[in-house]
Amino acid sequence: MSLLVETNVETQAKEAKKAAKVVSLLSTEEKNSILLHIANTLESNVSHILEANNKDLDKGREKGYTEAYMDRLALSEDRIADFANGLREVAELEDPVGDILSDWTLENGLQVEKVRVPLGVIGMIYEARPNVTVDATGLALKSGNAIVLKGGSSAINSNQAIVDVIHKALKTTLIPAEAVQFIASTDRKATQELFTMKDHIDVLIPRGGASLINAVVENATVPVLETGVGNCHLYVDKDADVEKALSIVVNAKTDRPAVCNAAETLIVHEAWFHANKEALINMFKENGITVHGDDTVVETIPGAVKAGEEDWTNEYLSMDIAVKVVSDIDEAIDHIDEYGTKHSEAIITENKETASKFMKLVDAAAVYHNASTRFTDGGALGFGAEIGISTQKLHARGPMGLPALTTVKFQMTGNGQIR
Repeated sequence: MSLLVETNVETQAKEAKKAAKVVSLLSTEEKNSILLHIANTLESNVSHILEANNKDLDKGREKGYTEAYMDRLALSEDRIADFANGLREVAELEDPVGDILSDWTLENGLQVEKVRVPLGVIGMIYEARPNVTVDATGLALKSGNAIVLKGGSSAINSNQAIVDVIHKALKTTLIPAEAVQFIASTDRKATQELFTMKDHIDVLIPRGGASLINAVVENATVPVLETGVGNCHLYVDKDADVEKALSIVVNAKTDRPAVCNAAETLIVHEAWFHANKEALINMFKENGITVHGDDTVVETIPGAVKAGEEDWTNEYLSMDIAVKVVSDIDEAIDHIDEYGTKHSEAIITENKETASKFMKLVDAAAVYHNASTRFTDGGALGFGAEIGISTQKLHARGPMGLPALTTVKFQMTGNGQIR
C-alpha cells in the first residue's frame, strides 16, 4: 500500500459524486457487511497504520506540539481496535435511509411520501484526530453517501495509511474505492479548492479548532454543517449538593481534558463558593488543576492566577480551568451568553425551578442538570460514532449521527394526475 500520492481535488470530487450513486443503491445489509469487512481489515493492518503514525508523532515532537495535541494524534493497537469496534457499532445502528417520515394522499389521489435520502457527497475537513477518518467514513457509507476527506498536515501519514486500508477493503466489495477520497496534500490551496466544489460536494463539515471552523464558514461556497469548539461551562448554584458538584467538576474537567466536551469554565454562586472554599481548594490541588480566576477566586484559592479576557474565551484542552464567582443565576447565564460557544453547558443544583430556568434560557446544543458535559458524544448518547457536534440551529444540532447525514425527498406516485 502506498503513502502520499499526487491529488487533484476536482477530479477526486467528481469521482466521489459518481461513486455516491452506487452507494445510495445499496441495501442496509450490504452496507453493514461492508462496514464489518473494513473493521476486520483495519485490525489486520495495524502495523502499517502504526508505522505511518510514528512518522507523524516524530514530526510532532520536532515541532513541539502540546501534550494534548499529541494525545489526539497518537494511535495504538487499542485505539485502532476502538476504530474497528466503532464501525461494528455503526453497522448495528438503524439505517435512516428510506425511512418514510410522513405520507398522505391528496384529494386527486396523488400519493405523497416524505422520505429520508442520502446527502450525496460529504466533504470532511478536520485536524489532528485520525479517528475522524474512520468514524466519518463509516457514518458516510452507512447513510448512503460518498466522502471526501481532508485531514490536517500533522496527521497526513496516519490518515493516508488508514485510507489505504479502507481502499484495500473496499476493492472486494460492492462499494467502489472512489467513494472514499483522501486529499493527500498539505498545501492550503487544496483545502481552499475543496471550499468551492459546489457542483460535486453537497455539504462541508469542519471539525477542529476555531480558526479552521471559521475559515470554512467564511470562505466556503459549499453549504456548511458547522461544528463548534467547546468552551463548556459548569454553573454551581447556591443550592448545589457539595459531593455531587465536586464529582461532576472533576469528571468534566479531568476525565479527558483534550476533548471538546470537557469543561473549561466553572461559574460558582458566591454563597456556595464561600461555604465550600476549602473543599474546592482541595479538589483543585488533588487533581492538579490550574485555576485562572477573577479577583474573588485569586484572593481565596492559593496558586490561582488572575484571569484575563482570553481565559473566559479559551478552550484550554488541558488541566486548566477558568473560575468565576457570581451573585445569582442571571449573572451566570449572562456570562455564558457572552463567552459560550453553544456547545454544552451544565447547572448543578437541587432547586428544580432554578435548573428549569437555566435549561430554558441557556443557548447551547446540549444542556445538563446535575450531570457532566462529557456526555455530549454520539457514543455516549447511543448514536454510535459521530461525525461532529453541530452548534448551529439549521438541519442538525448537537452530536451528528446517521440521520444528520441525510436529507429528505418528496416522492409522489400518481395515476396520470395533471394540474
